[in-house]
Amino acid sequence: MGDHVLDVAMNGVTGRMGYRQHLTRSILAIREEGGVRLPDGSRIIPEPILVGRSERKLREIAERHGIERWSTDLDAVLSQESTKIYFDSQITHAREAAVRAAIAAGKHVYVEKPTASTLSSALELAKLARDAGVRNGVVQDKLFLPGLLKLRRLIDSGFFGRILSVRGEFGYWVFEGDWQSAQRPSWNYRAEEGGGMVLDMFPHWHYILEHLFGPVRTVTAKVATHIPRRWDEDGRPYEATADDAAYGIFELHDGAIAQINSSWSVRVARDELVEFQVDGTHGSAVAGLRSCRVQHRSVTPKAVWNPDLEDDARYRDQWDRVPDNTDFPNGFRAQWEDFLRHVVVDAPFPHDLLSGARGLQMAEAGLRSARTGRTIELDEVTLA
Repeated sequence: MGDHVLDVAMNGVTGRMGYRQHLTRSILAIREEGGVRLPDGSRIIPEPILVGRSERKLREIAERHGIERWSTDLDAVLSQESTKIYFDSQITHAREAAVRAAIAAGKHVYVEKPTASTLSSALELAKLARDAGVRNGVVQDKLFLPGLLKLRRLIDSGFFGRILSVRGEFGYWVFEGDWQSAQRPSWNYRAEEGGGMVLDMFPHWHYILEHLFGPVRTVTAKVATHIPRRWDEDGRPYEATADDAAYGIFELHDGAIAQINSSWSVRVARDELVEFQVDGTHGSAVAGLRSCRVQHRSVTPKAVWNPDLEDDARYRDQWDRVPDNTDFPNGFRAQWEDFLRHVVVDAPFPHDLLSGARGLQMAEAGLRSARTGRTIELDEVTLA
């Protein structure tokens, strides 16, 4: 009974999320703690190979963490038989060609979203992976966050009764970059480089809605570029060509309605940067990244509308917190562990490239709805 040592080519770890969440808090953390345990007692031990365009950045990260292998030559890394998994967290427009090359080399692939720039390209990647017989997955990290895991627990228990609606609020103020540096890279605001709120966040909203509440049937959206002029990392002004806010309405398979506002031009007046309120016939919940609060119908106060009198009700105090009841690991790491099990022992993994393509379908529908002013129906996405 031997351990399974897997070389993982990691492309894009010089970026903030690739470095923090995928390299240090996931792969290195898993390795440092002895790997992922399997039912037979053996372990999966991932060994990272850093890949990217900047030799200086790769060398610096490798030296900082004692990583022996790194390269600016992706083809050379993919040609090595010992490389079993290719991971991609590059900017969107660079992802498709690299994932194609990895699939052609027979590597299992795990990628950030969106998986490609268009739905047709995303479906082509899913078909290529299927035909090549390689395991494949897309990062859907928010499903593994404590707040949404608690929400999942409530749904599974029947707490809500019939779910009526979902309301999501996401976003924060991203500084323009002139008098205070921006917290997001400038490419996020250039449509020609794959930027934009819809392309960035609608794939997230899709997998949350699909996995927690059911398939999305229709999309109605309005997008905006509220801040048309920004400054890049070198202090140079540029015109924002991508949407920085999106306001969507999504009809779900059972008639429930979801509304989600997403904006990088909003100041936060919530407990967390994203919150979802779910209302059902028997109860309601408000879930964020970590916390979840509930109000059952048996303890729902009787609110009365009277604008002529001051309302002294403390509505937020009338909700109860859902207890943790377990330890919640980092969401990115938890999904990495599931994918590693999927690669080695074919453990179930529903977050495949086809799932990622459905998320891109919803993003494209949102942009089309915004252009035309129409509600867009989503056809079933399948692989021919």
